[in-house]
Amino acid sequence: MASIIRNLFLRSLAVQPPLKFNDLRCNFSISASIHSKTTRKNKVKKASKSSSNNSVINQSKLSQVKRRTRSEKELDEETFLNKYGNDNSAHVPVLLGEVLDVFTSVTLRSFLDCTLGAAGHSSAIIRAHPEMQVYVGLDVDPIAHQMAQSQLKSILERDSLDTASALKVHTFLKNFKDVKSVLGEVADDLLACGVNGILMDLGMSSMQVNDAERGFSVLKNGPLDMRMNPKATLKAEDVLNSWPADELGRVLREYGEESNWYSLQNRIVKARLHGGLHSTNELVDLIKNSTSRTKGRQGWIKTATRVFQALRIAVNDELKTLEDSIRACFESLSSGGRLAVISFHSLEDRIVKQAFLNIMTCSEVDGSGVEDEEGKRLRELRKTNLDTVKEEAWIKQVIQGQTGTILTKRPITPSEKEETLNPRSRSAKLRVIQKA
Repeated sequence: MASIIRNLFLRSLAVQPPLKFNDLRCNFSISASIHSKTTRKNKVKKASKSSSNNSVINQSKLSQVKRRTRSEKELDEETFLNKYGNDNSAHVPVLLGEVLDVFTSVTLRSFLDCTLGAAGHSSAIIRAHPEMQVYVGLDVDPIAHQMAQSQLKSILERDSLDTASALKVHTFLKNFKDVKSVLGEVADDLLACGVNGILMDLGMSSMQVNDAERGFSVLKNGPLDMRMNPKATLKAEDVLNSWPADELGRVLREYGEESNWYSLQNRIVKARLHGGLHSTNELVDLIKNSTSRTKGRQGWIKTATRVFQALRIAVNDELKTLEDSIRACFESLSSGGRLAVISFHSLEDRIVKQAFLNIMTCSEVDGSGVEDEEGKRLRELRKTNLDTVKEEAWIKQVIQGQTGTILTKRPITPSEKEETLNPRSRSAKLRVIQKA
């Protein structure tokens, strides 16, 4: 049996001659060729997949652009740089040209600025409307209030020979939630008849951010304060060192929209065992140590910005009263009057958008479901107003409601030129509603 197997093995060797060098080279070439083709196919597949991914990303970016209405307003770069270019501390009014357009077609005999700041918007609006007779300005920040008073005074003195000399200016160190009581204090008939225009600029001013002692800046060391009203009792330091862990986590999650909120919450609570956090630098260092190093400087800055935003909102109770204040402002408008609101982060913008929609759905029918005389009057007035607003170039799409018209179906955002010259404007959104 063994001999038979040996003979078969030797016969197989005779049938298959030994491989020569050229045969080996040929086999290697064939193998290399097959490998090369396979590699090329994989590269083509990867390139195709990468191109497809890039296409998806580009389409996503395009859809984001379509969801907003970028301003087409031309910004005079030379004038802008001459006024603000060399002064980093100066407060630059955002979307100024766009705000002026909002009120151009409105006869502003009365105007209310709910967030005075440095009076940048108000100054321009007063100059653009010599017919204005009553101006009311509010700000809860005493430093901003003082600066605004000085600015408004200089305008009146400069224009003393014009019709602006008849303008009565009233400024109050109050929050915009007190809008109705303030208007009643100015004049009894002002609240009854309503004001022709109202502006709410919800952003922080540069003078607040640049003042390290206020505690608003991520890049400047200062106390963990963050109070808009220095007389208020609650500080950011109190939230960080005293609030229950779950409440602190809610603030970071809901107000800051921070995905890493749970880790930050635990680190902040742990820091309390070693004396707590008492300066902005200490908080920033904690955030840096909680942020992935691979994200680099921009990673921790974005996280810190969200955390600071969350604390500022909590300290000043910004969101709780915003919707009620918007409704109070709308109710304080005269027929045909306009309310313009500039927001700077998604939480505010969602509240403004929803508040406008809620205002629009107010019922105009009586209990029986039959439209009353007042409802008919408002309906006819809306038709007239709608025909008028369509003539204004800045208005693209409107939403007509029962009590008014939203003139910005999509919010207006700064032009590319403004974003370049004033990076702080890049997140600004302007929404406008007109009363029937």
